[in-house]
Amino acid sequence: MTNDALHLHYTVERDNFTAAGEASSNVKRILKQIGMPPEVVRKVAIAMYEGEINMVIHANGGEIDVDVSPQEIRMVLRDVGPGIPDVNKAMQEGYSTAPDSIRSLGFGAGMGLPNMKKYTDTMEIETTLGVGTTITMTVRV
Repeated sequence: MTNDALHLHYTVERDNFTAAGEASSNVKRILKQIGMPPEVVRKVAIAMYEGEINMVIHANGGEIDVDVSPQEIRMVLRDVGPGIPDVNKAMQEGYSTAPDSIRSLGFGAGMGLPNMKKYTDTMEIETTLGVGTTITMTVRV
């Protein structure tokens, strides 16, 4: 990355709904402070929040790395969860594997991955059952 790039790193804890959203809120605040366009900030915040919540619910937590450059914001979300058995099914709006206990908290509506794709310019999913998932998303500036 160039000298004018910014790297941010976050750890997301499994089942920690109290802290869920802190990483995406922090990135949103930083992007605003450095003068990113409001629409870019909004897209990044939504996509990252959805990914962060998925990590809390489904994936035993994980790590998020965010690289900010004048051209794009790149988010890499890595987890050591169960993996995604059927990515195509998981990308369908409304499809969710969240248990009722999670749904009762207001999560698990099956919009996480679809919203991540909707609010980013690129999204790649690498998943291995029993090993984990890495999702790489970019939003162009």
